[in-house]
Amino acid sequence: MSNLYRIQQLLAFLEEDPANPFNLYALALEYQNEDPEQAAFYFNKLLEGHKDYLPTYYQAAAFYAEQEELELAKEVYERGIALARKVSNLQALKELQNAYQNFLFEN
Repeated sequence: MSNLYRIQQLLAFLEEDPANPFNLYALALEYQNEDPEQAAFYFNKLLEGHKDYLPTYYQAAAFYAEQEELELAKEVYERGIALARKVSNLQALKELQNAYQNFLFEN
């Protein structure tokens, strides 16, 4: 299945169910290697409109770090860690904390 086909499918799903954050999340992931500007658009929509969608934080922070947007990456990691604590998701908390520590060490 081609990337373009997946993107077309996800855009159709987003049109059918614009309130579902997974569609935005999946689009951001699909775009991150080929069109970073579009990926940033979808990550920003998630971070602004779906603040409680925990999966966003790990991927978005890693994306921003890769794009050399270090302050934004740091902020996203910290927000994700705070959310994981708030909702008592210990697995996500551990993963975010480890990724954040690596990020701080590398930057």
